[in-house]
Amino acid sequence: MAKFYRLNENIQAPNLRVIDPEGKQLGVITRLEALEKAKELELDLIEIAAQADPPVARIFDFQKFRYEESKKDRGAKKGGEGGLKELWLSPRIEEHDLKVRLDHTRKFLEEGYKVKLTVKFKGREMAHPELGHRVLQEVMELLGDKAAVEGEPKFEGRRLSMTVTKIKGGKKNEQDENQEINTKEVKNNIKG
Repeated sequence: MAKFYRLNENIQAPNLRVIDPEGKQLGVITRLEALEKAKELELDLIEIAAQADPPVARIFDFQKFRYEESKKDRGAKKGGEGGLKELWLSPRIEEHDLKVRLDHTRKFLEEGYKVKLTVKFKGREMAHPELGHRVLQEVMELLGDKAAVEGEPKFEGRRLSMTVTKIKGGKKNEQDENQEINTKEVKNNIKG
């Protein structure tokens, strides 16, 4: 959504704190002086902070200013960095399902997302929370040195959750990239 800016003669404040095109402050000057400076440079006077005391105005080309603002908005909307993805697991997850979840986790981490791993308990599974802890521990072992845990796993009702993030500059070698999960080992670790 485009924000409304007052330009040139539409600015009503008698005094303005003015910023030049390079971003340097020119100080508090009258509106007429600011308009003269803008006309000298063949640029626009844009009121960027009307609520400030005195209001802040910038001498800049308005079309370029709008383009930069829309570029900032698009960057904020993308949200790839710092976004959160959630993957659900079961305390009785099978080895192939776990492998698929791990592949998704790695992909999301590579894209810059944080990943919330949630173990959902149903019915009498709540009697054995250690199974959920074991699944999350197994996931972290299989992710190796590519991911770090943000805090300990914690219960939220019938769900055990933990958030993982990518380690910046984590070690990458062919063995890690082509890591195959030994299904018997995973099955034994999960089932107990």
